[in-house]
Amino acid sequence: MPPFRPARIPAVVLLAALLGALLPAGAAQAASRTVQGGRLDWGIKSSFQSYVTGPVAQGSWGLTAGAATVGGSRFRFHSATGSYDPATGAFRAAFTGGVRFTGHRQSDGTHELDLTVSRPTIGISNGSGTLYADMVSKERGSGRVTTARQVPLATLGLSGIDMRGGTSPVALTDIPATLTAQGAKSFAGYYTAGTPLDPISLSVDTLAPAAKPSATGPATSAAPEKSPKKKDEKKSAAGRFEDAAVDWGVRRTFREYVTGPIGKGEWTLADGAQDGGALFRFPKGKGTYDPAAETLAATFAGSVRFTARDGLDLKLSRFAVAVKDGRGTLRADVLRDGKAVEAVPLVSFAAGDLVAKKGLAVLTEAPATLTADGAKAFGPLYKAGTAMDPVSLAVATAAGAELPALPDLGSDASAAPEPTGSPAAAATPAATAAPEDDSLTGLSFTLGGAGLLAAAAVTVLVLVRRNRATPDASS
Repeated sequence: MPPFRPARIPAVVLLAALLGALLPAGAAQAASRTVQGGRLDWGIKSSFQSYVTGPVAQGSWGLTAGAATVGGSRFRFHSATGSYDPATGAFRAAFTGGVRFTGHRQSDGTHELDLTVSRPTIGISNGSGTLYADMVSKERGSGRVTTARQVPLATLGLSGIDMRGGTSPVALTDIPATLTAQGAKSFAGYYTAGTPLDPISLSVDTLAPAAKPSATGPATSAAPEKSPKKKDEKKSAAGRFEDAAVDWGVRRTFREYVTGPIGKGEWTLADGAQDGGALFRFPKGKGTYDPAAETLAATFAGSVRFTARDGLDLKLSRFAVAVKDGRGTLRADVLRDGKAVEAVPLVSFAAGDLVAKKGLAVLTEAPATLTADGAKAFGPLYKAGTAMDPVSLAVATAAGAELPALPDLGSDASAAPEPTGSPAAAATPAATAAPEDDSLTGLSFTLGGAGLLAAAAVTVLVLVRRNRATPDASS
């Protein structure tokens, strides 16, 4: 696996003063916003990847919790949550997903090298930034396993970046990262504090707080409307809905087979389906929901078609979800090798947690099991009872409720369900590898634009250039 080297690009910085001059008065003092959706791309350390999969460690890496790969040697973490304060520039975004490295297999089947990095979180305040992560590592030499939550793993190079005054999306590109002393301990002793790690890029959407009710107006007008409003909301919640989405990735090993070296195929989406990289979203859901009876019936738009060089041709469309007695079923029309079957029950899943709160009924990553009819749709690949990708469901039961953002992995990302890596890749042991030259690492900070959940806003970008050095001819 060749090392990833960031492009040598100039810095792009949003100047808060200029933004304040162009935006309406008070925009720079906007209320704190909620971080939602988005992605973080980070290779952790490319030379470490090469060492793990090379002839010395002869190991591999595997992804967890929906993480994916992008650009060959970067890992993509998704579904950020957190907050952003445009007035102060304070920013915090916690991402989902992890990567586990193993190498130096021992006679008992365990590995001398065993390191997991998950739930990366970016925290920025007062011009300083830190990357935190959950770490599980086996100490080099002693073999002692340590587990720590949200270790301050790396400091971020934010020189020249003003985080104030933005709206959505918030994007940081190729930000330098340097290993901290605590990070070095959690990194199992393979590197010392001050070692440059791979640069970090992220993009998240931010959602403005809901407008507060006006304090003006006749006080007597509120009371008569209160009771009818509750009745209308109850009636709406127990009736039809016009906005819902179901997220499902089918099965990660299936996607990897289709697009991998054996299948050499692809998937294509149509009719409004969206690609989240490690899952697909089927939107425009309509149907009925009765919270008292705990039942739901919904149909969705969108289709996905898988094709591979071995002749595989499978199309799934007209998705539908039914929930009753705490169980859910995901159905779809199946077109395989020219033969069509309608409304096939593909997977079943637990749905007892589907409860409407604040106008949304949400079910997140419910474990799903392949049905007997679903197994027929996949031919000889899977048996009934096989664990498939989890199902997520979101239903807007009240007018104006916003569905959760699609986990933004991007269509160029791919998820690896099994440990991945080429043992034949050339590498230098990580403990002796020379640190990369990060002096030319480009960075950018972009605020503004139209996010998934925010209206378009004016973006003001001023190009600036960091101190330049002579390009490294060896790169």
